[in-house]
Amino acid sequence: QVQLVESGGGLVQPGGSLRLSCAASLSSFSTYDMGWYRQAPGKQRELVAEITSAGSTNYADSVKGRFTVSRDTTKNTVYLQMNSLKPDDTAVYYCHVQLVFRHIVNDYWGQGTQVTVSS
Repeated sequence: QVQLVESGGGLVQPGGSLRLSCAASLSSFSTYDMGWYRQAPGKQRELVAEITSAGSTNYADSVKGRFTVSRDTTKNTVYLQMNSLKPDDTAVYYCHVQLVFRHIVNDYWGQGTQVTVSS
């Protein structure tokens, strides 16, 4: 069973930084693309950043230059370093992985971690 456990959220002032972590109980972790999503109240869940098995990264336009996604394959963990945080970054942040087995697609999500940016 795949489990994703996020941590690192909290309350931070505008301009501050946080680092989110997502620990994955997932064999062959290094072979999967991993993503960070967020969902603000009343809004749809959106992709924030993703990192492929090859280490390529992709970011939402709203976070480019401020957020950095990385992974540590020795710890089965993916990180999201968030700098220059804005009130609009306030949301629940989720870790995601998609597994495909015999043409069946399964999406796995963590429980989410709350990030609140406010003075």
